[in-house]
Amino acid sequence: MKGRHDIDDAAWEAIRDCIPERRVMGRPPRDPRQVLNGVLWILRTGAPWRDLPECYGPWPTVYYRFRVWEREGVVDCILRKLQKRLNAEGGIDWDLWCIDGTSIRASKAAAGAPKKG
Repeated sequence: MKGRHDIDDAAWEAIRDCIPERRVMGRPPRDPRQVLNGVLWILRTGAPWRDLPECYGPWPTVYYRFRVWEREGVVDCILRKLQKRLNAEGGIDWDLWCIDGTSIRASKAAAGAPKKG
């Protein structure tokens, strides 16, 4: 099943070489494009990992692969490639470009609330 917001063939080809080949013994690895679409679904919806639709694979697999990709610089590679492509097309204003973190919640203590106890 392909979701309406899954990455298309052109986008996949643009970032495909950022994602390393998985050479593991045992069970065949999950399709990296399917896993990436699952990660993007989570990031887009803000849903908990356990609510990931089954069409993207088991949520622990998608979560684990995302964490590995983050640690190994795959996420940074994808971001740099997309930035380079958008820059070539005139799609980025570098004076205004930033990552929006408005959905990140801080704890009450971070806002100056008194600590319990």
